[in-house]
Amino acid sequence: MTDPFETTRFGLVRHAQTIWNREKKIQGQSDSPLTPDGKNQALHWGRLLTQFSWNRILASDIGRAMETAKIINQALNLSLQMDSGLREQDWGQWTGKTISQLKTDSPRELEEQVRAGWDFCPPGGEGRRSVLDRSRQTLRDAAEKWPGDDILVVTHEGVVKSVIYHLCGRKYLPGEPAIIKPYQLHWLVFDRKRLRLEKLNALAMEPK
Repeated sequence: MTDPFETTRFGLVRHAQTIWNREKKIQGQSDSPLTPDGKNQALHWGRLLTQFSWNRILASDIGRAMETAKIINQALNLSLQMDSGLREQDWGQWTGKTISQLKTDSPRELEEQVRAGWDFCPPGGEGRRSVLDRSRQTLRDAAEKWPGDDILVVTHEGVVKSVIYHLCGRKYLPGEPAIIKPYQLHWLVFDRKRLRLEKLNALAMEPK
């Protein structure tokens, strides 16, 4: 039986709504501030997350994730660390555009990339495999640094999808059914030097 003091649990959440989210623009590693609704989301999440016994918060160092983490932490009052390994995928030349614009301006290139699955890489940007590798390494490093902790991870959609899709054995292709519900807490566990998915869509974060 695994010693519980050697098991680290991660609760993954995506940052709250930003202006570019509302405008359906690709953010990548650029940034956009939280909307008033986004700030209220984060306040609500903080209250919801008090039902768990967290030890610390680990967040992406991009502004929207940091702001979300700081607002959540008003309720949790935990140690808060930032890590660049949890940044969103760099979308290169497609940053700041909408998918509708790309369908008009670069339809062939967009179609090729969408069908590339794990090999998806926007022009001048970062590939999905790179996002997965750095995200997994960040979580492994955190587990080794804080063994036995329950860590709230505030990050981005690209990171959440990459890690969970990898653990579920998905090919990251458009024909696959959606499994990640919006604004949910997902539990991962690191034990015996292995990262695994404990529970997908474990807690709905939106007010009913």
